[in-house]
Amino acid sequence: MSEQPTKPIKPPFHPRLVLLVAAFLPGVGQLLNNQPTRGLLFAFTTVALGYVTSRLAPPEASFVGRYAGGFFIHAIALMDAYRWAKVRWEIFHHSPGGDGAGKNAADRDGAGKV
Repeated sequence: MSEQPTKPIKPPFHPRLVLLVAAFLPGVGQLLNNQPTRGLLFAFTTVALGYVTSRLAPPEASFVGRYAGGFFIHAIALMDAYRWAKVRWEIFHHSPGGDGAGKNAADRDGAGKV
């Protein structure tokens, strides 16, 4: 019986990179997190709700007021992309032995040292 060679696990993108990309392109942060369906849902909902609020807003409303629905969904997509990127990052960099071995956040940031 021959064993198939295993591919090395691709590390997740850094959460700050995901946040930066998601700030400019709605739904792409979810794509970077390997959540394509979620990304397309956020992108479509951002555009759709922005369109709906632009039609319902009064003519004297500001740009942000006219597209408030789209901005609201975009803000939720930003938080969602960052949160999942951070979870994936922490899971990937977690020590399997459970002892931390210098990989937990307190050791990286220098907190907890006397």
